[in-house]
Formats: sequence, structure tokens, C-alpha cells
Amino acid sequence: MIAALIAAMIAVESGGNPSAVGDGGRALGALQIHAGVIQDVNRRHGTAYSHVDAFDPATAARICRLYLGLYAPSGATPEILARIWNGGPRGHRKPSTLRYWRKVEAQLLRFNPTPGGNHAADPCNFPSE
Repeated sequence: MIAALIAAMIAVESGGNPSAVGDGGRALGALQIHAGVIQDVNRRHGTAYSHVDAFDPATAARICRLYLGLYAPSGATPEILARIWNGGPRGHRKPSTLRYWRKVEAQLLRFNPTPGGNHAADPCNFPSE
């Protein structure tokens, strides 16, 4: 489920463009990663990613997984994870991230169709790296 969620977030964030630059030059790559995300991941995981690593899709996905692993509560659903990605560590509690989740949820159905499924309730288990 996490791979499908990341694919859905990429579709929403950049339309799948690994060279995307947004938010006034502050968000890079297919997942529109900000420097603060990189700093958080490096500080907490002892990694040495740079902001330009966000342009590599595989590295961006690893950074995303690591970041979400830092802040996601146990048994986090795709909704919680997407809202954290959009709104930061407490993003899943911010009403402003609901619109983002609706966009991701629509894309998620494209990448992981589950007839009658409730993607908001499916737990996402992913390994930390």
C-alpha cells in the first residue's frame, strides 16, 4: 500500500515530473520535497541526503518513507500519512490538509483499486530504513 500511496502523492504533487520545482523554488522533485524534510530525515536517521537528491525519484521515495516513519502513529492509514506529508508532523490533525487527502485518495484509486475498499482506513505498514 505504501508504494501506491507514494505514487498517488507524486501524481498530486508534480504530475509525475521528477524535475519539478515549486513553491518559489523551495520544493523539489516529483514529491516536492522541502529542505526541512531533508534536514529532519538526516538528523533523525543519520543520513546525508542533500536537497537536490529530491530530483531522483527512487531517492525521493526513500526520503518520503523515512520522513513518514518519523511522524506516523502506529497503524497509520493512507489518509494520515498523506496529510502528514502535506502538512508536516501534525498535518493529519490540520483541517487544511483534508483537500490534499481528497486529491491523493482519488489518485490512489488509480494505483491501487480495491472495489468497495476504504483507503482511508487501510493501515500502511512500511519498513524504516
